[in-house]
Amino acid sequence: MSANGAMEAEFRAKRAAGRKLLVPYVTGGYSGWQDSLRAAVAGGADAIEIGIPFSDPVMDGPVIQQASQQALDDGATPVSILHEVRSLDVQVPLAVMLYYNTVHHAGHKRFAAELADAGIVAAIVPDLPLEEAGPWCGSAVGAGIVTVMLAAPPAPESRLPLVCARARGFVYSVGLLGVTGERTRLASTAVALAARLKAVTDVPVLVGVGVSDAEQAAEASTVADGVVMGASVVRRMMEGGADAVGEFVAGVRRRLDA
Repeated sequence: MSANGAMEAEFRAKRAAGRKLLVPYVTGGYSGWQDSLRAAVAGGADAIEIGIPFSDPVMDGPVIQQASQQALDDGATPVSILHEVRSLDVQVPLAVMLYYNTVHHAGHKRFAAELADAGIVAAIVPDLPLEEAGPWCGSAVGAGIVTVMLAAPPAPESRLPLVCARARGFVYSVGLLGVTGERTRLASTAVALAARLKAVTDVPVLVGVGVSDAEQAAEASTVADGVVMGASVVRRMMEGGADAVGEFVAGVRRRLDA
């Protein structure tokens, strides 16, 4: 497999076939999370982002914070979550979203190897600055793990090509400034930033943060190659379990395919 990895190859092939990409986020370690993840895959997810809970999540809003805290209270650790990932047996690429402290604590090479051993193909580390990402990205690629880079709305034009040059798998286009969470409408910044990124890269561009329902997913995907959906999925996981997650993801999938 090329250094760009299985996820990017699959995403590029689906994009070429006219499909919009749907990547739900599920909090690892939360009660029943594996069933919710499988339900999201059955509902039409193209990949899954698995959150590794952390005690000081700078990017997570109240819904994901609540799920993460519950997982931590139940004893979830990066090691235990990766152990559970091994038994998932799903046929879509799996990414983890985690904070750099977790990577640093384990050590770059060791942690990258642990991800690969569990079947993870990509990592999203939102608090790792582009300028400091080299050592981790190098260790990750050595283990077959790609690193998804984030771009935020205030980024100057000169920075976007640098982010995209480092990005593998996809570019995470942050829909708006602030923490994750559901909102009544898609921020205008979401489509604007996706368009700026699409102008400077051929790597798939997905909008995340603030994409709350099927209509917003479709609106973002008029410009972007697809969406990452977090709080809206996690809320359903907490309120209704796997069935609610599967139903929601299937509804978004239908809208994207319409």
